[in-house]
Amino acid sequence: MTRKHLLGIQDLDREEILEILDTAESFQEVSTRPIKKVPTLRGKTIINLFFEASTRTRTSFEIAGKRLSADVVNVSASTSSVSKGETLIDTAKTLDAMAADCVVIRHSSSGAPNTLARLTKASIINAGDGAHEHPTQALLDAFTIRMRKGRLDDLKVAIIGDVAHSRVARSNVHLLTKFGTHVWLCSTPTLMPQGVQHMVCENRHFLHTTNSMDEAVRAADVIMMLRVQFERMNESFFPSIREYFRYFGLSRRRVEQAKPDVIIMHPGPMNRGVEIATDVADGPYSVILDQVAAGVAVRMSILYLLLGG
Repeated sequence: MTRKHLLGIQDLDREEILEILDTAESFQEVSTRPIKKVPTLRGKTIINLFFEASTRTRTSFEIAGKRLSADVVNVSASTSSVSKGETLIDTAKTLDAMAADCVVIRHSSSGAPNTLARLTKASIINAGDGAHEHPTQALLDAFTIRMRKGRLDDLKVAIIGDVAHSRVARSNVHLLTKFGTHVWLCSTPTLMPQGVQHMVCENRHFLHTTNSMDEAVRAADVIMMLRVQFERMNESFFPSIREYFRYFGLSRRRVEQAKPDVIIMHPGPMNRGVEIATDVADGPYSVILDQVAAGVAVRMSILYLLLGG
């Protein structure tokens, strides 16, 4: 990779994605060592700048940086000068003056990482911006799929749930369709964004939409459930949680309609009983914890490649 930032999946080509995934495979072994460290990024400073709550993404970036021997600093909105009214631009200038090598940012506003990339000399990694993109999540999802299925092409992946508010869905559509995977987006009409068929400029014929969950999961190789993002809703998008689960929740009966070797994914955190049943989330087809483990290796790979390790 020759690029300095990772702002979205849409900008990456297939070769760059494969390089990230292949490098992540080599970093998996580090997590099995008694001493889980390599000196690759010794002397580099990474700042995790999170303006939204996060457990998996923030923790895995911190672990990834420390396993590469980088100095990692965590900054949250509640403990930063943002709580006193400081703008993102002033925050960017402050971080630039401290000579950070990399800033990992999560922000509620789409495009915030791009703004930061224009204002600082550091490498910027998008850890989720509004409803725009979540590139590292899509990369770890692809890593998990490839590990379990042996490939990324010629698969049927059903992505079901709150598509309208999901940056995970958007990034996965961009990534998977580049490899010829048929992606089926499924949700209630109120949670399916208008013009979703135009989400991808190229490879559009690999993207399908439906309001029928049975159609989406039928003969699916992968079922990826999305969390209902109540915190982004200022109105009612469906009558009740019970009604939502009835039509768009993943139950054992619906899993049986997929292929016998189907894998069940979820970016987390899960709303059990809302988008996924507990016996499915903890069942034999679930690879949700595999995704968490993959997150560390994939983020190690991204830090390594961007920071010239």
